[in-house]
Amino acid sequence: MTTDQSTNPADDGAQTEDVGNSIRIILADDHAVVRSGLRMLLDSEGDFEVVAEASDVDSARRYVRGHHPKVLILDLNMPGGSSLEAIPAIRKESPDTQIVVLTMQQEPAFAREALSAGALGYVLKEAADDELVEAVRRAAAGESYLNPRLGARIAAEPPPGPPDDLSDREVDVLRLIALGHTNAEIAEQLYLSVRTVETHRSHIQQKLRLSTRAELVGYALERGLIKAGGDHSG
Repeated sequence: MTTDQSTNPADDGAQTEDVGNSIRIILADDHAVVRSGLRMLLDSEGDFEVVAEASDVDSARRYVRGHHPKVLILDLNMPGGSSLEAIPAIRKESPDTQIVVLTMQQEPAFAREALSAGALGYVLKEAADDELVEAVRRAAAGESYLNPRLGARIAAEPPPGPPDDLSDREVDVLRLIALGHTNAEIAEQLYLSVRTVETHRSHIQQKLRLSTRAELVGYALERGLIKAGGDHSG
């Protein structure tokens, strides 16, 4: 079912120099229809060159190592592991490649995490037609780009800071635990493996010295991490 493709037969061969002033791009999204539409958008720019397409995280990393593009456009939700967790590794493997995240995730926490992990751009798929080209150009120039509406939400809702030595990700997991989600559901929502969620849960319980879900719910309510009534606030 793999739909990965590279325009260079030597997928892993070193290709580090831009042709002229073109911005070389790798496009990573697991939906072929989405990639096709994005490619048309990118190809319409005379100085953009899409050198490879990937449908999972592993292929995206392999193509980046081989092509060293100026920009990687990375979907957050793909097979082969967490895209968010892969961002630091990709940046380390190819420091000259800037990353623009393209996602349906409108939660400020995801944008904060992606940018803190090393991405320069965060574009919502619903606004890709208007924003992706600008985000790619900015990233290629070493400048950041954040969806304006999402940026306004982040500015209006600054994070309170993780309580009691919890990491941002542990706070995310704790909030979903308190809202009644199973480990599997939390893993799906946060693009993590179930094992990683279990590890986070164990760390949370150790740090807070709490063992039952009822205690965790009480803690989350007391700290304002969830609202009374348990409705899932965005």
